[in-house]
Amino acid sequence: MKTNTVIAVIGCGRIAKNAHFPAFEKMENIRIKYACDLIIEKAESMKEKYPVLVEQVITDYHMALADPEVDAVWILTPNYAHYTVTMDALRAGKHVFCEKPITVNYALSCEMAQEAEKQGKMLNIGVCNRYHRSVEMLEAMNRDGKFGKIYHVYCSFRSFRSIPGLGGAFTTKAQSGGGVLIDWGVHFLDLILYILGDAKLQTLTCDAYCEMAKDMTSYRYTSMWAEDTADVENGTNDVDDFITGHIRTDKASISFNGAWAQNIHKSDMFIDFLGDKGGARLSYGGHFEFYNGETLETEKPEYEIPDMYLCEDEAFIESIKTGEKNRNHIENILESAKLLEALYESAEKKAEVVL
Repeated sequence: MKTNTVIAVIGCGRIAKNAHFPAFEKMENIRIKYACDLIIEKAESMKEKYPVLVEQVITDYHMALADPEVDAVWILTPNYAHYTVTMDALRAGKHVFCEKPITVNYALSCEMAQEAEKQGKMLNIGVCNRYHRSVEMLEAMNRDGKFGKIYHVYCSFRSFRSIPGLGGAFTTKAQSGGGVLIDWGVHFLDLILYILGDAKLQTLTCDAYCEMAKDMTSYRYTSMWAEDTADVENGTNDVDDFITGHIRTDKASISFNGAWAQNIHKSDMFIDFLGDKGGARLSYGGHFEFYNGETLETEKPEYEIPDMYLCEDEAFIESIKTGEKNRNHIENILESAKLLEALYESAEKKAEVVL
């Protein structure tokens, strides 16, 4: 009787190295039969770091898909490849975990969901914050009525001159699908929709700006993550480095400001939930404070924050075994994908979008 879930990891870049492989190392009952990357050195580096965990290194993901022993694949590639690799994997009869965003547009995201349903396979999306302990607690508090009615949510994901890999895939819309909104904003906005109780979109308006590195060669910064992918001499920068907008849902209104780069040397990464009985400020990636409108006291819950990547990866394996769709199943993430596309549409048209 087969006890281990056999997996292949397609894409061995940053999210694989920094998040998922450390999680895999802590998991039981999985076998990583293949680590795959077009750049063989990246896959080999995973084999070198996890020699017991990783069995084989390959550059062609079709080899893993053709292996009947492989049950599931983790797709950790750049955004533009999500659709093609996921569709190939589903048609090959594999369960799929695909990193966020689902893909570069909503129509293709829906196709991926339809294919997963057609093939009877699980397709989960890596919106990891749904497994962050703070998010889980706030979602439960909202269900239990501790906020009363949440009528508005404000979020800020702003940083000082931190455009990633300028000129490379991150700032090339044809490969990434967008800039700070699709990279950072997807996490903030998805967890807000989740905490509100799978809020449904009604109308929205948005403005997007690409101002800070119009001349890439003169862009100055103190740090740049993914700098090894940058190409300021010959590359492209046609994505948003600042985004702002207002969203109406059936649960609450949402407003936001996001910046990969701004000329304010301060990082603001937080979300405010405003209810008629209480409110909370969540420090992104950390803890939250609850402000009780009845007692006028500030509550600071003490709790541990487990590894959310480990939690979502383990939950995916459990879903494969039970057949039950969990909170990261693609059907539960499509509203977030619709939101991202509609925000970009509003910014391009300079007009409100009705959904």
